[in-house]
Amino acid sequence: MRFTQRGAIVIGVALAGLAPAATTMAATPVAAAGRGTAPPAQRCVHVTATISVGRIPQEVAVNPATNTVYVANRGGKVSVINGQTNKVTASILVGNSLFGVATDPAANTVYATHGTVAAGHVAVINGGTDTVRATIPVGADAAGVAVNPATGTAYVANILGDTVSVINGRTDTVTATIPVGAAPFGAAVNPKTNNAYVTSGNFKLFVLNGQTNTVVATIPVGQLPQGVAVNPATNKVYVANSVVPGTVSVINGQRNTVTATIPVGAAPFGVAVNPKTGTVYVTNSGDGTVSVIAPCRK
Repeated sequence: MRFTQRGAIVIGVALAGLAPAATTMAATPVAAAGRGTAPPAQRCVHVTATISVGRIPQEVAVNPATNTVYVANRGGKVSVINGQTNKVTASILVGNSLFGVATDPAANTVYATHGTVAAGHVAVINGGTDTVRATIPVGADAAGVAVNPATGTAYVANILGDTVSVINGRTDTVTATIPVGAAPFGAAVNPKTNNAYVTSGNFKLFVLNGQTNTVVATIPVGQLPQGVAVNPATNKVYVANSVVPGTVSVINGQRNTVTATIPVGAAPFGVAVNPKTGTVYVTNSGDGTVSVIAPCRK
């Protein structure tokens, strides 16, 4: 489920202000929730650029403060893209088997995960100089990473370690290792509540308290959950469940309960939410589409 496209990133489908997402997909149709035709308001969405990056690009992250895009390429480099010109301005050598990437806009810091079955690491990149300032050992086969910009804390899901590593962004050290369910994968943070969310291979979403570094809730979701995203404005959490039929679980972040299960495309993988509009975007790796979920309007 990790491998996506070969060396190109598409710009134009994502909107500014989206909460962190998982993997970037190819230039694919945008469909409304389920498999219907996009409404007229969605049809104006189009690809404005296709940028060549490294080998087998995986996750992508944006620093809205600097308008810079970062792409983790499985081949071992992080591509740095100027969001205004859509040009690659740097290629940072990190290490083989790169996967996750996230930014801390307040500190202008980038976190990129890479690892093997034996070990995992997080490269800490200075966004001002495009250099690796530290490499932090974490759990085996490090995957998803998310950052709380309010606290400067990063959370890394270690697939084979069955743990989440908590990193202090000021000291570049692991301050806690939290046991979670089997094969944790995706990660997201709500900076308003200081809660982190991690998907697990045992069909659950783990809720972590950022102050105590403990699991405070375990929420059953769909089969083989992958990406996860949070809307801080509504305290809703969205989980992409990849096994047929593909669905998205909608979770009330205050009550830690699933309030809806929405059918989407085949093998949903990445999910992102625009906190300004409440619109959710889901990449469906099985059929090459993006499902757009509109918020309920009363």
